[in-house]
Amino acid sequence: MRKIVLKTLTDYFKNTLSFGLSISFLSVSLYLLGLMTSQVDSLLSYQRLDIQSGDFWQLITGNLLHTNHWHLIMNLAGLWVILSLHDMHYSTKSLWLLFAGLCLLEGLGLYLFYPALLGYVGLSGVLHGLFAFGAVADIKRKMTSGWLLFIGVIAKVSYEQVYGASADVTTMIGARVATESHLVGAISGLILSMSIIIFQPRNIS
Repeated sequence: MRKIVLKTLTDYFKNTLSFGLSISFLSVSLYLLGLMTSQVDSLLSYQRLDIQSGDFWQLITGNLLHTNHWHLIMNLAGLWVILSLHDMHYSTKSLWLLFAGLCLLEGLGLYLFYPALLGYVGLSGVLHGLFAFGAVADIKRKMTSGWLLFIGVIAKVSYEQVYGASADVTTMIGARVATESHLVGAISGLILSMSIIIFQPRNIS
């Protein structure tokens, strides 16, 4: 049974398994630590006033914290779905670099364009970035699914900016869904994907 499970995982996540496990372990560990001490939240969550005072790491680390176990479960489930969709586009190194870039752009985007947002935690903004990046990678490979995913993420984010997030999700995670983070994340994913396309070395014949 163990061999079957391992084979299934390696088949679906040939290039992203170690990354997915690492992010899952890190997120779960931080969540459990946060249950034991409030210092985790005060030190690592995105807090605008603290960032203004020099706690710049919160621009990145806030993406790895969660409000409750439902918030954590939903985001990690989303992460694994995205990795399964776009595993073929990544190497372990490129995925870590992309993730770090998205975390930084997410934090900077919220800080620069949403001054009224004083606090934020969660991986969903970065997940929207990964999804958008993967959709563009699909399109670049001339995969029809890429256009469907691209239109889907644009439609979802646009809807949220007008109507907000589901009330059920808000109740489940015990906090307001920061839909602005989804917008920033999706735009960040598009910026990074376009940057790679523009600056990628081209063969000269």
